[in-house]
Parts: sequence; structure tokens; C-alpha cells
Amino acid sequence: MSQSRDPEAFRAELREWLEANCPAEMRDGVMNEHTICWGGKNWEFTSDAQRVWLERAASKGYTVPTWPVEYGGAGMNRDEEKIFHAEMARINARSPLQSFGIWMLGPALLHFGTHEQKLHYLPPIARGEVRWCQGYSEPGAGSDLASVQSRGEDKGDHWLVNGQKIWTSYADKADWIFALIRTDRDAPKHKGISFLLIDMTDPGVTTRPIKLISGASPFCETFFDNVKVPKAQIVGDENRGWDVAKYLLTHEREMISGGGAGLGGGRALGAVLKDTYGEEEMDTVLRADAMRCEVDAMAIGLTLERYKDMAEAGTGAGDASAMLKYMGTELNKQRHEILMSAGGSDAVEWDGALSGLAANWLRTKANSIEGGTSEVMLSIVSRRILGLPG
Repeated sequence: MSQSRDPEAFRAELREWLEANCPAEMRDGVMNEHTICWGGKNWEFTSDAQRVWLERAASKGYTVPTWPVEYGGAGMNRDEEKIFHAEMARINARSPLQSFGIWMLGPALLHFGTHEQKLHYLPPIARGEVRWCQGYSEPGAGSDLASVQSRGEDKGDHWLVNGQKIWTSYADKADWIFALIRTDRDAPKHKGISFLLIDMTDPGVTTRPIKLISGASPFCETFFDNVKVPKAQIVGDENRGWDVAKYLLTHEREMISGGGAGLGGGRALGAVLKDTYGEEEMDTVLRADAMRCEVDAMAIGLTLERYKDMAEAGTGAGDASAMLKYMGTELNKQRHEILMSAGGSDAVEWDGALSGLAANWLRTKANSIEGGTSEVMLSIVSRRILGLPG
């Protein structure tokens, strides 16, 4: 869409399209593990409305509104993107598609990928046809991510990859994985890593789910046993994958912070409390906690929007993404603590009237680990933003 387009004309056209094309069932604002559309080759839609909403939104580029049209997006500028999200919120629409391909790999490919790679990988992500997972952490490389030891041996036209990844979210359901692989074992640890794209159906790739305290198994161990990865499946320069990794981590942390700020399609906490427990259960202390949480969420949401504007101007969040990620994590945990407190003893029942609340609460405990631990985020804030001594 043209950057010189009249904003109000754009809003009117978008509003008309949303009213005509977003199914009524997709206007409840509910975004959780049971309602999110992840897409992928093996994805099973939870309803016909979910399928229709994805197909219609993807046809307009609305799953990735700011991506260029040639790569599956709608080509919106920042002002148009703000209008888009405001109009989606106005009708309480669910996001038509969520994926690591959109949040993390897409931005990395747009920045580091070749034109051919963008044409090949981005449109299927935008249409929800391919689901990606992230192969970063290893048993001996978590907070010190640059210590990854999964290795790729140069075999001329391909790398032969061997090693293990851990905490690979949804690896058992993903079609492809973007992974940090050590391709020069003699180089300093930050200099010998390459960013490779690997087909999860290739011979030698296996996964094993890890069950969490919530009872779910979104995390997996992923194993590479003599996996052949063509040379064309590298993003950026050989042995310079750390540059791609740092850029991608910034987007991952911004994505996590957006969830805590309520930007992931979730409903306002007050509305959830009222619908779940009724007015009579919302005592003064509970109301105050909920209001404080919502005010904090609005504050971090506005801060995130400010950093997006800075990125549009050529200066991204950088180290500030650590601050955003930490605050988003704490807010999401706080939100679920309030919901649990409001539910009392009923909230801890696994199969009771508030089924799912306890599992979601337990799941938030992983927020302070994934995407970089809270301790590491605070260390980055103290040293690189506040300039405090080590």
C-alpha cells in the first residue's frame, strides 16, 4: 500500500473489509494454546471459521501486514500498521496466524536473506503453510548461547550436521528449524557459528518432547545425526551467524514483551475477571491489583510502540529489548497470579469449572527462562543501558 495514502480512507477500507471477512467466531479476542492458529503442513484447524479467517487474511497480506507485498505481506507503513491493529482490536478479532516464522525468522530473513531466500521462504510463512521452530539452546549452551557445540562439517555442496538442541519449542510439530551450528571449531566462539535452515523431515533429525509442570509438552529435545544441509540454506555469511542470532533475539524479546503488554490479542484483565468470576468476586484489593496491572501493561505497550517507531526510523530497540522482555515476562506472570487469586481454591482444580487456569499459570513460569533468563535480561539492562559497573 502506498505510504502517501490517506489514513482515514485506509481506515474506512480496512474497517469495511474486516466487517465483511472476519467470522463472528473469530471476534471473541481469546488467544491461548487452544485458540491460536499456528499453521504448518500438519496443522488441523479447530474450526471452519479459523480456516476461513486465515485464508482470507493471508490473501490480503494481513498475517504479516508490514512485510513487502512480494513476500506475502500487505506492505503497510508504521502508521497503517497502527490503524490495522486498532481496527482489529475494535472488533476484538483474533490474530489469524501466530508463528515463530512471523515473529523471528521473518525479520531475520528480511534483514540478512538473499532475494531468492525471501521469495522462497517468506510467502509460505505468511500463508501459514510452513511452521518453524528455533534451534538455539543446547544442554551446555543456555545463557551462554555462543558456546553452542552442534557442528557442521563442510562437505563441499553441503554441511554434515551433528549435535543436540534443547528447549526447542514445538519442534515435534514444526516443518523446519532455524539453528545455530558451529561451522568453524577453531574460531573464537562468537565467530565460528553459522545460521542454518534445516528441514525437520530430513533423515537424521529427531525430536523428543519434554513434559512441563503444566502437564503440556511444548518444549522438545532435537537431535541431528549426520544431517545433510545444502549450502543454499545458510542465512547471512558463513561463520557470521552470531550477527543473525543477535538480531533475531531482539525480535524474540520484543515479541515476548508484547504478550505481557496484552498486545497478543488477549482481552483486558478486568473484562476477563468480570466474565470469569462475576462482579461479586471482585473485591477492592483485587480491583486495585487488576487496575495496576492493566496500567503497567498499557505503559509497556506504549513503550514497545515507541521502539517500533524508532526501528522504522532506522534505530531498533537494541539492548532495550532486554528491558522490554523482562517487563513483559513479569506482567504476564502477574496477570495470571491475579486470575489465580481471584479464583481461590477453585482455580487450582485441574478439571473443575476453571479448567485450564492452573495450567496456564504454571506455563507462565517458563516466561522468565525462554528468550533469555530474567537474570540475564537484568544484567544487560544494568550494564548496557544504565552503565552500572560489573
